[in-house]
Amino acid sequence: MTADPYGDERLVGLYDEDNGSGDDHDYFLKLADDLAATKVVDLGCGTGLLTRAFAAPGRVVIGIDPSPTMLGYARRQPGADAVTWIDGDAGAIEGTGDADLAVSTGNTMMHISSDDLPRALEALAAVLRPGGVLSFESRNPAARAWEEWNPDATYFERGIPGAPVREWMEVTEVDNGRVVFDAHNVFEDGSDAVSTCTLYFRTAEELTAALSTAGFTDIQIYDCWHQQPVTEETRLFVFRATKA
Repeated sequence: MTADPYGDERLVGLYDEDNGSGDDHDYFLKLADDLAATKVVDLGCGTGLLTRAFAAPGRVVIGIDPSPTMLGYARRQPGADAVTWIDGDAGAIEGTGDADLAVSTGNTMMHISSDDLPRALEALAAVLRPGGVLSFESRNPAARAWEEWNPDATYFERGIPGAPVREWMEVTEVDNGRVVFDAHNVFEDGSDAVSTCTLYFRTAEELTAALSTAGFTDIQIYDCWHQQPVTEETRLFVFRATKA
């Protein structure tokens, strides 16, 4: 397991503010309702904003994340008692074969290395019942989003007490779809809390092949959250796959 990129408590409290509920949450929540899901597994649940929204009478919800700092925050939020929180990565998933839906949001799949991706998808398949659904998003490498992650384009200032006063992103490495970047967060005292992240950009074909190998079928790919057809302009793939 890699070091916790969100190990600074000062940054975790801002995560939900910067990544609040929106079209992505609406998509996943509707999917759970459409499936009449009685068990939902959220891999890479972070602070648990979406995970807690899944909680409903008669539904089991499990949130899994490798960041102890994120999960510590998640466990302190209203409604957290309705969720089972597990510290760990995909290796912590129990292969119970009874979940109706598994999700992985917030670019979680892109944080998983090429070596670890097959095992992660196999673990997600193992927790699902036959006919259960896995859904996640991943950025289209053809859009080359990382070219916009530079100090000039991402510089931001906040006016919130206790928050970073200056923020920006800076790519440090690009290698065959593997992108490493630093997120700088400078506070009033001059300290710079730097979060270093690695994302793996994969084509739709690469992810489809990996899903098929892991035992998924009926693999559907959408352009973003409203289930539009994929085009050359697509920036974000949304995958939905069924366990065979």
